[in-house]
Amino acid sequence: MIKQQLAQQQQQKLSPLQIQQIKMLELTSLEIENRINQELEENPALEEASENPEPGEEGASDEFGNKEETNITEDEITMGDYLTEDDVPDYKLRQYNRGRGEQREEIPYSEAQSLQEYLMDQLQLKPLTPKQLQIGEYLLGNIDSDGYMRRNPEDISDDMAFQIGMDVPVSEITEVWTAIKELDPAGIGAADLQECLLLQITRKEKTPVRELAITILDKYFEAFSKHQYDKIIRPLNITEDELKEVVAEIVLLNPKPGSSWESTMETKMSHIVPDFIVEAMNGELIFNMPEPYIPELRVNREYGNMLSYYIHEKDDPAQSKKEVLTFVKQKLDSAKWFIDAIKQRSTTLRKTMLAIVQIQREFFLTGDETKIKPMILKDVSEICGYDISTISRVSNSKYVQTNWSVYPLKYFFSESLINEEGEDVSSREIKAVLRSCIKEEDKSNPLPDDVLVKELKKKGYNIARRTVAKYREQLNIPIARLRKEI
Repeated sequence: MIKQQLAQQQQQKLSPLQIQQIKMLELTSLEIENRINQELEENPALEEASENPEPGEEGASDEFGNKEETNITEDEITMGDYLTEDDVPDYKLRQYNRGRGEQREEIPYSEAQSLQEYLMDQLQLKPLTPKQLQIGEYLLGNIDSDGYMRRNPEDISDDMAFQIGMDVPVSEITEVWTAIKELDPAGIGAADLQECLLLQITRKEKTPVRELAITILDKYFEAFSKHQYDKIIRPLNITEDELKEVVAEIVLLNPKPGSSWESTMETKMSHIVPDFIVEAMNGELIFNMPEPYIPELRVNREYGNMLSYYIHEKDDPAQSKKEVLTFVKQKLDSAKWFIDAIKQRSTTLRKTMLAIVQIQREFFLTGDETKIKPMILKDVSEICGYDISTISRVSNSKYVQTNWSVYPLKYFFSESLINEEGEDVSSREIKAVLRSCIKEEDKSNPLPDDVLVKELKKKGYNIARRTVAKYREQLNIPIARLRKEI
């Protein structure tokens, strides 16, 4: 049986301005400049203010200050919403206190040669046929940023058949692959770490130590990588001193021969531009927020005049007038919201960072990780008055420069634990103490996790073994066996 019912419910919806502000908060300093340029291109109602305004462009509040109401559309269109002097945003966010008349200087830069281009230049000097060069170019495209070819010839042969229509036998791919392994830097094109190290050391001048290193890498690589030195010393009948010389020689090799090239877009985008600067000077903290370059933005007055014209125009058909008014009103709204969102972004970032500095003041003064207090999103939210979701968006992809280093804002958020004295301590503090214990250990007899638990307990931190293991892994510290040195 079908029934018709009326139900009243309350829903929370974000306004277009709030949505715009949320999106702005998530952008980094580099991204905000691109976003402004994009908006200037897409919205004709938004413009960059000229340095020399035309006569009559400013101070025309009498002409546009009167509110006009019309019944042409379902929604009321109010001229005062767009064209009063107070509501037309006209501001300038300055970077490093740059004045209105000063030009922003662009620093020229040159594009570095990519790893693939560098290798292709070398490959073309080898006695290869045009077909082999085409195969080589395809193979070079499969080399990752570390310089490894992590695919087998059979898969590459199948891909070339499907993607570029070349039926290439595996033997020919292997032949070209071998030629690539002869290129510089040494070790490029290797399938794994073992082959990479062997390719490098075999190019060096032969010495007894290097000959022994080649034997160990070739026949005892698994034991060597796991620091199981006893399985190497006994079969080869060598002393610990001889093994130390071999280890010292192998350590000089580069496990990532392609890592010195920084030509990929992903690597370029990884360069950090700090959003905040907090400096300690004479026991005081100096806060600075270098703004990205933001031009002077305002609502295009011609669009406001256009809105006024169509409101008063009597000759256009009602439907045509309604469509034009709706379009112009949407563009004006979007421009106003965008300008307001840019201004609000700066205020929100500043208040959030000042709240973090207030909580973590001791760390910013000393740089000591043990001074970092337990802090969660809610703690910052209560100080600056923003919602937790807003704090989360601000802390994402934002960095602060200090006297000691550049840190992501997420670095300062950590869970709390209770020490033996009943005080709340940050997990970051425990990690710093754990790192210190491992740094001071006897490298010939490193401390396993259960011993580290006892060491931390002596210092007043009573935590479980699995927690020690978790923190050690987060610090990228290997297990005791892999930390062993001879």
